Amino acid sequence: MGANASNYPHSCSPRVGGNSQAQQTFIGTSSYSHQGYGCESKLYSLDHGHEKPQDKKKKTSGLATLKKKFIKRRKSSRSADHAKQMRELLSGWDVRDVNALVEEYEGTSALKELSLQASLARPEARTLQKDMAELYEYKYCTDVDLIFQETCFPVHRAILAARCPFFKTLLSSSPEYGAEIIMDINTAGIDMPMFSALLHYLYTGEFGMEDSRFQNVDILVQLSEEFGTPNSLDVDMRGLFDYMCYYDVVVSFSSNTELVESFGGSQNCLDEELRAHKAIISSRSPFFRHLLQRRIRTGEEITDRTLRTPTRIILDESIIPKKYAKVILNCMYTDVVDLSVLHCSPSVGSLSEVQALVAGKPNMTRAEEAMELYHIALFLEFNMLAQGSWNNLFLPPSCAIILKHHCSQLISGPQSLY
Repeated sequence: MGANASNYPHSCSPRVGGNSQAQQTFIGTSSYSHQGYGCESKLYSLDHGHEKPQDKKKKTSGLATLKKKFIKRRKSSRSADHAKQMRELLSGWDVRDVNALVEEYEGTSALKELSLQASLARPEARTLQKDMAELYEYKYCTDVDLIFQETCFPVHRAILAARCPFFKTLLSSSPEYGAEIIMDINTAGIDMPMFSALLHYLYTGEFGMEDSRFQNVDILVQLSEEFGTPNSLDVDMRGLFDYMCYYDVVVSFSSNTELVESFGGSQNCLDEELRAHKAIISSRSPFFRHLLQRRIRTGEEITDRTLRTPTRIILDESIIPKKYAKVILNCMYTDVVDLSVLHCSPSVGSLSEVQALVAGKPNMTRAEEAMELYHIALFLEFNMLAQGSWNNLFLPPSCAIILKHHCSQLISGPQSLY
């Protein structure tokens, strides 16, 4: 039996009826008047087969309006038109300035591609972590021995003191060179392989063995309570470079070739000295490692140990200008090549720069400094320095200056683009 809406003029509840022929379904909803709670019935058809033309027109126009709203919202959510931004920015420029900007963009793009291809072609440079792992394995220039379970572990005082508060306190009680310190560890279950892995961790920031005990949280908590929790390797090595605790070598520069070859001479003939650690410079540079090993063979190292004086290394400034010394040392401790040090260091008036001024040569550009530092890195066999110097060749500052001067709206932040 079909249901008709006129049969329920005052119905407040939905009524559902059906007809076998029309198959129409009506759902009634109520609305309340402002004066009382009387119900006014509204019917909405769920059958689209018998809609009136005016109803279809209303629905089509409603969908079109909704579609326009979605399109408008989608357009507003898109990024800004960068071409329009550039046209507005360059509207007041001279043609020559625009051409210069285009040339800078093209040149920078070509240099970026060339730098990428060069990075893919050359072998991977050894990182600080890898060199520190090799230092722990081959024991270059060790200065203290740790005795644990009748086993001797030659180590480096400065590295352990910088990495671990426990060893910093322990080693301060035995400051002499080659001291033997017997380890007494309270944490239960620490055997010789695990102790070696702990030392390897202090050198590299990673455990050198796959031991299930290191997955035990209780063991790690006990170790951290006894030894302290070290910072990351990068942070501690930066602190070691800044404060130079337990330094055992000084690097000096001289223009006297005979003085350099003899490693002696009057102190007045030497320029300012730079402090360093034998362990670090020998692990990063085969040149310095062979130099220190030669001093051991000739007996000069024994003299330094007897007198308790740091080893002096005198470099010929005509080969390695002094102004690059801090850049080189900084890279040895941090793997970072920072050429900005060259222009804020008091050693900028080095011999090479004085000779350049006398010869009437202009100041070196950033690219020339990076290239000279690259050749010094090859001489020192310091691959990380060579790679960092090479990368600095592909960072021309002229492009950044032009962009900053003319395109301040584009480099000021995302707010200017969106």
